[in-house]
Amino acid sequence: MQEVLQDDLSLFAMPAFFVAILLEAFWSHRQGHGWYRGRDTFVSLSMLVASTLVELLPRMLAVGLMFKLHEISPLREVVGRQWWAWLLLFFLEDFTYYGFHRMNHEVRLLWAGHVNHHSSQYLNFGTALRQGVGERVHKFLFWLWLPLLGFDPYMIITAIGISLFYQFWIHTHVVKKLHPWVEAVFNTPSHHRVHHGSNIRYLDCNHGGILIIWDRWFGTFSPEVDEEPVIYGLTRNIDGDRVGTVLMHEYLSLWRDICAARNWGDRWRYLCLAPGWSHSGPDHRARVLRQQLHGEKPGT
Repeated sequence: MQEVLQDDLSLFAMPAFFVAILLEAFWSHRQGHGWYRGRDTFVSLSMLVASTLVELLPRMLAVGLMFKLHEISPLREVVGRQWWAWLLLFFLEDFTYYGFHRMNHEVRLLWAGHVNHHSSQYLNFGTALRQGVGERVHKFLFWLWLPLLGFDPYMIITAIGISLFYQFWIHTHVVKKLHPWVEAVFNTPSHHRVHHGSNIRYLDCNHGGILIIWDRWFGTFSPEVDEEPVIYGLTRNIDGDRVGTVLMHEYLSLWRDICAARNWGDRWRYLCLAPGWSHSGPDHRARVLRQQLHGEKPGT
């Protein structure tokens, strides 16, 4: 298990990530783009440290459980490290990430652990390292079905690392739009800029990791359109750059809403429904806001 934990690609790539941040920040400053702000980048790096610390125990427990599940898999003798197994795992891991990421946006309790990744009003390579902290507690549970299919933990952790490595590079303004065939299949900087948008048309869209095909198939895709530039951040941005506030603000907001709820049914709705639902006010969930934007009745 120790070998698996130490072979995480994202750890080896960290020096390249920091060099990329420095180069992009230098370019932004020289060109007057304003893509970076010092305090904002400091908060992003603080979230990286916090997420790394929080992830340690859940990751160890999850990898240990992966070994146990792999041992009882009836497919372990069939699925080895053949080329086709790696190819199949690539698609299955990416589909798993899509489900994990989408759930983090559509279940408020999970959103509370993911929201700090979206709390920056800037998009840059530094923002890519502003990892969701609370999501580290439950993250690996979504991948536990893969060892049951016969994939060994080394392969799974490697596939997760490749996905994280890829996703770092799509947090940028430098790359505009790529060839239409690339945009049709892969998650690109253009698609991921949309994902970080607070515009109603962009909310809760483009959850893919490496591929964008899942969003296209399951109705969560939105293209980046020139007539509506992306506005980064949250629909209600955090006041200030305090690390503790960025880390805990949504958990505290969720707790206040639960305390104000009238009954246990509403309390469970606050936990399980998408952010924006309220028992006493307008429904500001992304799906509802989009329906209202297009003149549709909610629920149609």
